[in-house]
Amino acid sequence: MSEEVVLVTGGSRGIGKSIVEKYAKAGGYAVYSTATSISGKKKIDQVLEKYSVIGAGLVFNMLDEGIDDFVKNFLSQYGAPSILINNAGVTDDALILRMRESQWDNVIDTNLKGTFRITKAFIRHMIKARKGKIIFLSSVVAASGNAGQVNYSASKAGIEAMCKSIAREVSHRGITVNCVAPGFISTEMTDNLPIEVKEKLAESIPMSRFGSPQDVAEAVFFLSSENANYITGTVLNVNGGMLMS
Repeated sequence: MSEEVVLVTGGSRGIGKSIVEKYAKAGGYAVYSTATSISGKKKIDQVLEKYSVIGAGLVFNMLDEGIDDFVKNFLSQYGAPSILINNAGVTDDALILRMRESQWDNVIDTNLKGTFRITKAFIRHMIKARKGKIIFLSSVVAASGNAGQVNYSASKAGIEAMCKSIAREVSHRGITVNCVAPGFISTEMTDNLPIEVKEKLAESIPMSRFGSPQDVAEAVFFLSSENANYITGTVLNVNGGMLMS
């Protein structure tokens, strides 16, 4: 049986790296993931080599004008992905009165426009195959907002709306489209926070702790599995109870 092709954007560190590792460990998948640098590509390759799976790290920027060439080359070399995980994203924080328009554009263009472009490019092949799983990485701030992150919050709220709209368009074609919205997750960025800041943040979480990248990867993996074949257009919160609906 041939391996199922998985494409993860932004898989060189943090949550993305854990997602790549989850599929590599699971077996039965050919795992490909993008990074914006050669060093990021090498980190992805190291994970794949560790588990001896088919796959590769790929250098690609979500805003590259050469997206058509990237997609064409990917399809010719690896085939169409049946699982697309839109994880790549950036932050560029500032309070609104201090936020430059370039900061707004950087985050919206990467997180929202870039994700739209890569999804549009590959979804046509899922429609043709009448099969596919698309997962978007959102954030708790899409629903709650966050001071200093008006651009990031807006981009993630847009991701969730895009997810639901695409689900309405393609679910009858055998494609499921869902979001995973992490809360506070222990990553390289949060590890650098002062201990007192982390403790205060943890107090706002009913489970009284940060989540792990592996917690998020498990949620993503579930939504891409056959166990989630009747789930589409939903947002799966992985936030320790920060938001309850």
